[in-house]
Amino acid sequence: MPILVQKFGGTSVANAEKIHRAAKRAIEAHKNGYQVVVVASARGKQTDELIADAMEINPNPPKREMDMLLSTGEQQTVSLFAMACYAMGQKAISFTGSQISMLTDDTHTKARIQSIGTEKIRKKLDEGYIVVVAGFQGVDAEGNITTLGRGGSDTSAVALAAALGASFCEIYTDVDGIYTTDPRIYPKAVKMEQISYDEMLELASLGAGVMHSRSIEFGKKYNVTIHVRSSMNNNPGTLITHEVPKMEGILVSGATIQKELAKISLIGVDNKPGNAAKIFSHLAKARVSVNDIIQTEVSPEKANILFTVNKSDLDAARQAIEEIRESVHCQNVFVREDVAEVSIVGVGMRSHYGVADRMFQALADAKINIDSITTSEIRISCLVNVEDGDKALIAVCDAFQLDRPANQRK
Repeated sequence: MPILVQKFGGTSVANAEKIHRAAKRAIEAHKNGYQVVVVASARGKQTDELIADAMEINPNPPKREMDMLLSTGEQQTVSLFAMACYAMGQKAISFTGSQISMLTDDTHTKARIQSIGTEKIRKKLDEGYIVVVAGFQGVDAEGNITTLGRGGSDTSAVALAAALGASFCEIYTDVDGIYTTDPRIYPKAVKMEQISYDEMLELASLGAGVMHSRSIEFGKKYNVTIHVRSSMNNNPGTLITHEVPKMEGILVSGATIQKELAKISLIGVDNKPGNAAKIFSHLAKARVSVNDIIQTEVSPEKANILFTVNKSDLDAARQAIEEIRESVHCQNVFVREDVAEVSIVGVGMRSHYGVADRMFQALADAKINIDSITTSEIRISCLVNVEDGDKALIAVCDAFQLDRPANQRK
């Protein structure tokens, strides 16, 4: 029997009614001939409530203890989900990440999956159970509970689909699929029928909140098609899959904005081989995730290095830079926390010209100044003042007609 992995986000299991609705969907898939594995998140705002509880006790809680606390949210959900299945006449069994040997590294609060044991899951599937697995969590080599970071249930689901050889993974959420941009800022955004792994990876890494970027990496690497759809209806959602030729005809697939960013500028670093490696190696040891990097030579002797980090990593980044500053003879360090990054993404950029011109002109017409620009083969990003962020996103979306289906854009 083919295996289907279904993941239900927090809003899809927020209360008893929604848990029953999600369980009914899993049971229907089981009746249709699938062996079903469900991955569930903590209900509603439970993770936020647990974090608030921790901060009330200790404003700087140990990360190991945070993982121990936050993992309880998913554990409650999966047991309730299994109970709901039994109430409808379908046997089900719940497992935590440690019970199925979802092994991770020891980076508490943002661990990475190393391997997944499938023997226990396959045994229960063959016995006719729906298997319900707690998302977002795993266990390290020492037996400590770890969590994968916010949105980590997506990663759990796609990684399980890959490990079990499932060709399909359904991600159920409170939206109908993936939109061209954030509808809360640009109400005219439209749902995409299909998007490539590479485009979705860029969008996810640039702030699109529907999917976790590591889950897309698993999908691409192990050829798992991901279907993002609503838990409230049976409408088709958005397929995330390998690139097909017709995608190249779409100039820009989507646009994003990131507001929780900080820009760090290292001014007057010695311009010699190895200094950039020394700086970013030190940041890596401090477990700081760096986004865009720009290095410019200001003289044969000196260079400026600019990069962005999430605000959650800013304190660690500042400390790491202070530790390395003297050894690279950095003259000054400037930090900006009032920035936002607006980006456009599309595989069509590989074969079309004039994309950058259209984006920059749209921002100029909206009287928005660009702080810095970074690009990849399928992405252009502009750093702007945070107070101009929403206006910048709207201007870019209008310029690339992201209020229309892909086949109707010029």
